[in-house]
Amino acid sequence: MGAPVKRIALMMLTVLLTAGWGATAPAAEELGLPGSEPTGQPTFRAGVEAVTVSVTVRDRRGRLVTALNRRDFTLLEDGAPKTIRDFYPGESAVSLAILLDISGSMAVGGNMDRARAAVAMAVAHLQSGRDEAALYTFDTDLQEVRAFTTDLPRVAAVDLAGQPWGRTSLFDAIDVTAKKAGARTNRHRAVLVVTDGIDTGSRMTASEVSGAASGIDVPVYLVVVASPVDNPSHKLATLSADGVGASVATLADLARWTGGDMAIVSDRTEASDALKALMSELRQQYLITFEPSVRPGWHPLEVRTGRKGLTVHARSGYFAGPAHPEH
Repeated sequence: MGAPVKRIALMMLTVLLTAGWGATAPAAEELGLPGSEPTGQPTFRAGVEAVTVSVTVRDRRGRLVTALNRRDFTLLEDGAPKTIRDFYPGESAVSLAILLDISGSMAVGGNMDRARAAVAMAVAHLQSGRDEAALYTFDTDLQEVRAFTTDLPRVAAVDLAGQPWGRTSLFDAIDVTAKKAGARTNRHRAVLVVTDGIDTGSRMTASEVSGAASGIDVPVYLVVVASPVDNPSHKLATLSADGVGASVATLADLARWTGGDMAIVSDRTEASDALKALMSELRQQYLITFEPSVRPGWHPLEVRTGRKGLTVHARSGYFAGPAHPEH
């Protein structure tokens, strides 16, 4: 993929990122879920004990709000109030699945070096012996480099040398990794994707992956690496984000629909700031559980707070019904 096309792709991601959390949650049609759930999507069974929702709350200045209690929240399912069964506030151990893009497009403009540095920073923000991490790499195929472990130095010590190659199956890799993270028992679980944001080989679309990840309550966080001239938010950018349109099926939407977030970084300072904010948010999330619906299919969710001036961020919905085989 040529540099102009990559720049346009990154511009599109920035436009949606700056749109903020106020965007409307996806309808079933937008998620590729007309009517009932599509074959191959992970689901919650109607008879499971509870559905869990990770919730982040920020004030007008973007700061995390960590002193709320159960009475401060209202949960809506399909637009109707839902009883909150359990509520877990504050800090807890983290399970982080790190997904590193090693496809051929990452060889452009020093992006692979930026990506390796971001992986090391992410591991450094975890607490060895308490938190756990796993490392996966992908191009056309997904590879488990290090299985989940609380021995974080073993993850940090992985040799990520070598040249990127192959096509990019970004969305497919996120889908599989989200399922692996969703199987962990820690309350706070997430996928961190370090990529240049270019996908040339996936079978799945962004909306299908976001439906899969949000269905198992795994927020997807994306760190998109770019050279300064290809990053519209950087002072050395050669292009402006003004007037650039984009489809809703983008990485920014994927992150938002799953309850995650996205940042575009071009240097160590930007990467460090983004990862510090990410890990603080992940560790401090509130967890809400409730009884799943007996009606099969996709159920939109909305979490609100009665406190003024606060913004609530959570996944957009969940699946109920018999699980399908994984694809």
